Amino acid sequence: MKTNLTRRVMMAAASAAFAFSTPSWAEPVVDSIHFLIPGGAGGGWDGTARGTGEALTAAGLAGTASYENMSGGGGGKAIGYLIENAASNHGTLMVNSTPIIIRSLTGVFPQNFRDLTLVAGTIGDYAAIVVGKDSPVNSMTDLLASFDADPSGTAIGGGSVPGGMDHLVAAMVMEAAGKDSLAVKYIAYDAGGKAMAALLSGEIAALSTGFSEAVDLANAGEVKIIGVTSDDRVAAYPDAPTMKEQGIDTTFVNWRGFFGAPGLPEDRLAAYQEAIAKMYDTPEWEAVRARNGWVNIHNSGDDFRAFLEKQEQQIGDLMRKLGFL
Repeated sequence: MKTNLTRRVMMAAASAAFAFSTPSWAEPVVDSIHFLIPGGAGGGWDGTARGTGEALTAAGLAGTASYENMSGGGGGKAIGYLIENAASNHGTLMVNSTPIIIRSLTGVFPQNFRDLTLVAGTIGDYAAIVVGKDSPVNSMTDLLASFDADPSGTAIGGGSVPGGMDHLVAAMVMEAAGKDSLAVKYIAYDAGGKAMAALLSGEIAALSTGFSEAVDLANAGEVKIIGVTSDDRVAAYPDAPTMKEQGIDTTFVNWRGFFGAPGLPEDRLAAYQEAIAKMYDTPEWEAVRARNGWVNIHNSGDDFRAFLEKQEQQIGDLMRKLGFL
């Protein structure tokens, strides 16, 4: 009886020990990180910074994380602040995404990503073209045939302004398919919900939207995803065919990543990059990623620069053709 009791006590103690999660890393790679967020609370930049900070600290890769929201100028206020106060912001990482390219090209602010220290791209959301569940269109081939037969009657909608990301993706896809992007009838809606209502009512033939949003709608049985702008099918919804496999040679991702102040010391940059790289292998990050439906897209240092330069060229060429530059 005494032996059984002792064994039960030891097992209970072991179970209790496992019940308390321990950090994945015993020693932090960086002592602290201050995240500068160029928009308000609750937005995509805010969620990315806070989710990354949560994962890094919970995994033991960073000692502490703090956050500062600095809205204004389409993100330009935070960029200007980081540049003007570079020497005192070596402990700061600023989150940003595709708009730093679009808004720089259109002159919303005078700076661009080259004025900052490129740390790493971390996550992304591919774009998708979707149609209503009852649409006779079942593939990009069908949509292109409809466009050829009646360009003005094959309107594509989106939840962003003309020249915004949804419009650019639709134009990019049609251009890669050999069509005249200027002939594409794009209808802008001031919110994704209104754009979806227009699709379901038949006001537009297709919708250009983010892949993660499209997945939720497809799982709900509201839409069919007829093309996604990834190189390979995405595990989150493997039934969605890529543009490439349908003969449309184009890819696009709305990335999010982190930048440091200009002149960031090499050892500090290396530490940030190491912490972010190790983060992907932790259960703490996987919990944050899965909760938000993010896709892991890791580009560090020179790879990040090459990725941004390619996207800048791609978007710039298209915006010039469409008359937005």
